[in-house]
Amino acid sequence: MSVRLASGDLALLQEEEGEGARLAMSILARMADVVGARELLDITAAHIDSSLYQGPATLEFAERLAEGGARVQVPTTLNVSGVDEHGWREWDVPASWAEPARRQMEAYEAMGCEPTWTCAPYQTQARPGAGEQVAWGESSAIVFANSVLGARTERYPDLLDICCAVTGRAPAAGLHLTENRGGQVLVDLSRVPEPLGAESALYPVLGHWVGLRVAGQIPVLDGLPARPTEDDLKALGAAMASSGAVGLFHWVGLTPEAPDRTTAFHGRESSERLRPGLVELRAARDELGSGLADADGLDLVVLGSPHFSLSEFAALARLVDGRRRHPKVRLLITTGRAVRALAGKAGYLDAVEAFGGELTVDTCILTTPMLPGGIRRLMTNSAKYAWYAPGLLDRAVAFGSLADCVESAVAGRVTRDDSAWTC
Repeated sequence: MSVRLASGDLALLQEEEGEGARLAMSILARMADVVGARELLDITAAHIDSSLYQGPATLEFAERLAEGGARVQVPTTLNVSGVDEHGWREWDVPASWAEPARRQMEAYEAMGCEPTWTCAPYQTQARPGAGEQVAWGESSAIVFANSVLGARTERYPDLLDICCAVTGRAPAAGLHLTENRGGQVLVDLSRVPEPLGAESALYPVLGHWVGLRVAGQIPVLDGLPARPTEDDLKALGAAMASSGAVGLFHWVGLTPEAPDRTTAFHGRESSERLRPGLVELRAARDELGSGLADADGLDLVVLGSPHFSLSEFAALARLVDGRRRHPKVRLLITTGRAVRALAGKAGYLDAVEAFGGELTVDTCILTTPMLPGGIRRLMTNSAKYAWYAPGLLDRAVAFGSLADCVESAVAGRVTRDDSAWTC
């Protein structure tokens, strides 16, 4: 093993803190060696994707750590679980799935993790600051932490993330290191028409388009007069991470490590330039649809990947106020339990529920077998849902803006306002 371990690391390997901590450190040290890290570094927080139940192996791993006395050493939030702990009976979740998924939730809570159960912990929890070393799992959370918050995390896979949290350590490699965080591909947005730049639906589509072309490299976006919101950046990063395994992007003049283009590229020249315009972006939007065309019937409009934020609930409440969904179309929002509580307190849920909308928390449609077999045609404003649903759920999908999704839920068929996409 070439990685240098500190005395505290060696003490964990010698089982001075129990079997659970020894197991976590042994895995971490081995993986640090695999990725070529010379040493481990201290982290200040973690976000755990391993909390998602994926079968007997993930449950056994969690319970073995917990029963071995493993406890997290830093504030640790939990990603979505395999089940809505209290609302799973309202959908088609088998009890044979719900019970082990619930046990896995309990194992992570026993290790001292915070029961946030959301892929967007930054919406309600304390955020890591710029330059802070953390260990985050879940692709959309990782890219948000690195890019929007300026924290530093590698793209941690399931099982390794909890090992970092239990030891309070992470491999000193990848995006933890300054030299690996410079931009590599310039995305020149000067050809994006002004009306499209003002559309929130641009950002998931742009992220999808960029992700497919940068193949895990670090893009630097520049040249768009519009200033995206935090929800826009959340959607942009989630789409890049889904289609292109992007762990970090820079937006010149907006994100913490990109006050200007030169700084974003660490003083280097960009070796590649991408210049998407209206034609390319409209084609990318249409690519996000899978076997479901305008005017086709709908079974479900699904929102909230990454989990719906409080500001998104406010926007949705305005769009549905005084209206009612089509009786053949269900509207589902997935969110975290903390955001749901805030949305309820703000009064946003009254309008959503009067419209006929439904909520599920702690999980999402991609990670729990909740959808009835009769739901075959989905529409969403999430590029992540649109990217994964055809393969993971075997459903046809249409993509549109939040307003398009509401109009379609009312009409009972796919309907989209194309004005900004044809200017």
